[in-house]
Amino acid sequence: MRRLRPAHLLRTVDLAGTALFALQGGLTAAAAGLDVFGVLVIAFVTAVGGGIIRDLLLGDTPPAVFCDLAYPITAFAGGAVVVLLYTTVRDVPRDVLIPLDAAALALFAVVGAAKAIDHRMSPLLAALLGTVSGVGGGVIRDVLLGGVPLVLRSDVYAVAALAGAGVTAVGLRYGAPRVLVLALGAVVTVVLRLVAVWQGWNLPRVAG
Repeated sequence: MRRLRPAHLLRTVDLAGTALFALQGGLTAAAAGLDVFGVLVIAFVTAVGGGIIRDLLLGDTPPAVFCDLAYPITAFAGGAVVVLLYTTVRDVPRDVLIPLDAAALALFAVVGAAKAIDHRMSPLLAALLGTVSGVGGGVIRDVLLGGVPLVLRSDVYAVAALAGAGVTAVGLRYGAPRVLVLALGAVVTVVLRLVAVWQGWNLPRVAG
């Protein structure tokens, strides 16, 4: 079996996260009552927003979404699935949607951290950039929809991304096998996110 080169591996994982976030963003937009164009726009920004922020902060310009047609095609395809099959996908159980969202968060977090390490950033900064990569699109989505971003209020969302990105950054910095490190970082994010939802974990609030 031919091994994926590091750049191809990151691209594959990045596109998988793009597809999952596009579906999630499109569903959120449709539930908010947006029209077809609005659903496609929100699906797009949810899917690629974090990646654009990541690439700009790394100085990797133009961002991948503007250099590789696979990214916008994947993002708009996710939105189109929601538009065309909304009556079907809106009934997908929450127990399915939450793991999908956790998987997308994990994929973007580990890819962001890995790209930062490839650009010779320290593990701490790489972990922070991986977190931004994971939550950036969702923040843009929530702001456009007029709400407080989920990352600021719910279920240890950003902390899960930070944990997985941190595992990835440290593992890659110290030479652990790339595929193993990416997989471990993703598992950490998914497990922490799902356990947080299951147990109702939230960070302490300042008041109230």
